[in-house]
Amino acid sequence: MLTEIGVTQVTIPLPFRLNHVNCFIAEGEKGWTIIDAGLNTDVSREVWQPIIDQHDVKNIIITHYHPDHFGYAGTLQQLTNAEVWMTKTDADAGLTVWEPESAMLANENYDTCGLPGKTLSKELTTDEKSFNAKVTPYPEVNHFLEEGMKMQFGKLQYEVIFTPGHSDGLITLFNSDHSILFSTDHILPKISPNISYWFRGDPNPLDSFFQSLEKVKRLNADYVIPSHGRPFRNANNRIEELCRHHHERLDKTYEAIKHPATIYEVNSHLFHNLNIHETRFAIGETIAHLEYLLHNNQCKKVLINGIWYYEAI
Repeated sequence: MLTEIGVTQVTIPLPFRLNHVNCFIAEGEKGWTIIDAGLNTDVSREVWQPIIDQHDVKNIIITHYHPDHFGYAGTLQQLTNAEVWMTKTDADAGLTVWEPESAMLANENYDTCGLPGKTLSKELTTDEKSFNAKVTPYPEVNHFLEEGMKMQFGKLQYEVIFTPGHSDGLITLFNSDHSILFSTDHILPKISPNISYWFRGDPNPLDSFFQSLEKVKRLNADYVIPSHGRPFRNANNRIEELCRHHHERLDKTYEAIKHPATIYEVNSHLFHNLNIHETRFAIGETIAHLEYLLHNNQCKKVLINGIWYYEAI
């Protein structure tokens, strides 16, 4: 299918349990366009160099600011002189959240989660700070992607669909004539995209994710091309599975706060056997589920001795 629509998938290995990211390259209206970039690592450099040597890359589309999509964009831009496109929301995030000041704020907030001792908080902050080297040099963002914008990518034209949740400024791309959705990290075939609250930005990202799923469901997309995993058919079936998963997780979260509980206590109820990198994502997702319940008037929270406690209503 990718060949038929004039698109080449560029899969870049990642040093995590989620061990790859799918980037894409195709001809645009003028020259070639790349979608997403991978981390700023030697591995990404080795994958991209022979490709950009053979193609006149004019545009780089970054679907969201997370390091595995955004990280190598600055170097790619320097190597190609291409113009970089992102939503303003995620451009602002990508250029700030990996800086030391943001990591210090994250560390202060981790201290409110009820973590056991100071060691884990420092390890989580160190993990977050480590990504600065994987996202710099930063790109110069030349254009902001907006809802409804049209772009030529390969043989087809796609519409930009704003789908916040996984990140506040995440976009997907949809071609209605052939019912093809580049789902980026919004809909993945085997896992749920991480929906986290990172003490900044959208205060209720899980609600935004649900709304974005409903928005994409109305498209009734047939062929789905994700940023992780293999292409699959019938977006709406997968959307229903993702909604069920998160509502089941919300039920478990609610059960965990029948009595006052810290974020870390709820996290330990929901997740097990994680490394530090995975624990950081798990805590973010735990907070997102707690905040969804809070905004839905299903729980309350109170700050006691500098630690947040949530309790079901």
